[in-house]
Amino acid sequence: MAHDTSATTDQVTERHPRALAPANLILTVLLSVFGALIGIQIIATLGITPSTSLLGALVAMTLSRIPLTIFRGFRNVHAQNLAQTSISSATFGAANSLFLPIGIPFLFGQPSMIMPMLIGVAAAMLLDAWLLYRMFDTPAFPARRPWPLGIAAAEAIKAGDQGGAQAKVLFGGIGVGTLGAIFSLPMSAFGVAMIGGFGAMMAFGIGLLTRAYAKPVAQIDLMALYIPHGMMIGAGLVALVQVGRVVVSAHRNGDKDTDEPEPTSTGSKASASSAGSSAASTAVATADPVNAASRLGQSLRVGGIGYLVIAALLAFGTGVFTQMSAGMLISFVLYATVAAFVHELIVGIAAMHSGWFPAFAVALITLIIGIMIGFPPAALVVLAGFTAATGPAFADMGYDLKAGYVLRGGGIDPAFELDGRRQQLIAAMVGFGVAIIAVAAAYPVFFGRNMTAPIDAAYIAAIKAGVSGETARSLVIWAIPGAIIQFLGGSRRQLGVLFATGLLISTPLAGWMVAGGLVVRIVASKVLGPVARERLEVFAGGVIAGDALYSFFSGAVKSLRS
Repeated sequence: MAHDTSATTDQVTERHPRALAPANLILTVLLSVFGALIGIQIIATLGITPSTSLLGALVAMTLSRIPLTIFRGFRNVHAQNLAQTSISSATFGAANSLFLPIGIPFLFGQPSMIMPMLIGVAAAMLLDAWLLYRMFDTPAFPARRPWPLGIAAAEAIKAGDQGGAQAKVLFGGIGVGTLGAIFSLPMSAFGVAMIGGFGAMMAFGIGLLTRAYAKPVAQIDLMALYIPHGMMIGAGLVALVQVGRVVVSAHRNGDKDTDEPEPTSTGSKASASSAGSSAASTAVATADPVNAASRLGQSLRVGGIGYLVIAALLAFGTGVFTQMSAGMLISFVLYATVAAFVHELIVGIAAMHSGWFPAFAVALITLIIGIMIGFPPAALVVLAGFTAATGPAFADMGYDLKAGYVLRGGGIDPAFELDGRRQQLIAAMVGFGVAIIAVAAAYPVFFGRNMTAPIDAAYIAAIKAGVSGETARSLVIWAIPGAIIQFLGGSRRQLGVLFATGLLISTPLAGWMVAGGLVVRIVASKVLGPVARERLEVFAGGVIAGDALYSFFSGAVKSLRS
């Protein structure tokens, strides 16, 4: 991918803004409070989590125009990056990682489990974000991969800083994205298709269209047959093996990225700009005291131990251990650990390639398997909340670090890149800390009005209904083609995970928007030349930004009316 790094030409001698500097800290706390509260309100009323990332950057940009010394530092694009990191972390953390999981025991009629669940999922959320920070720019989650929402945020910040032709292209994209969103078109899918990996986006689009037309055209109800769920199980298991293989292969080859890059839409290898980004990424990894492959391996081990401890604490803290034998308790803790880890990796992979992640659906899949194993209902409540909490913070952290990576020049200065990443982690942790306090203070009010995330009712329904033998057979049967597709696509393309992601999303127009974005991408590559391809990334970022901003404001208005 081509990234304009003109905004960062002086960063070799520049010190990255401090996340805990008074002005930055005050702004991040205020933005985090706003992001957390609006995230809780909208997920409770509409069942979605709005993207507030660009709002944080826009607030910092606006403050930088005020002619007072205290606001002068916000003219720095990296300070704006810290602002968008904190508000985004607070929003996704409060809504998806905290408020959603604690609604499950509430609906199950076990209010005594709410506070232990909140403590457990808060720990899982913080571990989630730290793991992505450690895994970012490793063989499993390379910095040069699309992370589309991160690119959108970075391009918006750069355009605001630079102005000129890039700003015109970006604002043109924002106009198109906003206009389409007004007519209820999923414009983010259109924008993502112009940025994401070509093969991955093809698989994603095919999955979306298959889900949309299987029933009206072929009279096949994919969800009733659990086909998407089975496909994701198979693809997810192979993806997990592929991550392990990447770690072993990277160690064996001296931490060199040995896989061939994904062909572009024209059939050629990755562009020179992508190669430059790859080289920069390698430079960053080399500058790290622990090389990227070792860092990934260590992170996986620490994450596994961390999730094991959290799962055990949840089992004992909620009291569900009293309903299980010693053998069943051990099985539950081990399964919850693996389920949380697999959920995190699948959500992260989908987010990295497509900007969409099926967190709710994958958590439901792990719950269904738990039901098949035979865990008692109260333990399934804990399992559903725990697995639902892992993934969203992981994916969102990836978007934020990608935005910072682009703004810092794609790794051109390794020391500056690593310092910036650390500051982003601090800003994110501020956001997560605010989210924990906000949810702890707000949930009694929302639960008192019987307001939870709508998906919680689906988890409770699944727990009460159980799983039949026919459902189990369907999951096993359809896991096979999912595994085959994922294996054939390889760890880079992630075709199985992205195809299953599309099958799990019920948004018919999204498939056509992905197809339209791919067509525009092909035309731009073959007809308009390399300059147009570079501008296309900026335009796509604008489309995603326009869709996100309109969706946020319209969602906020609807939630306040309800």
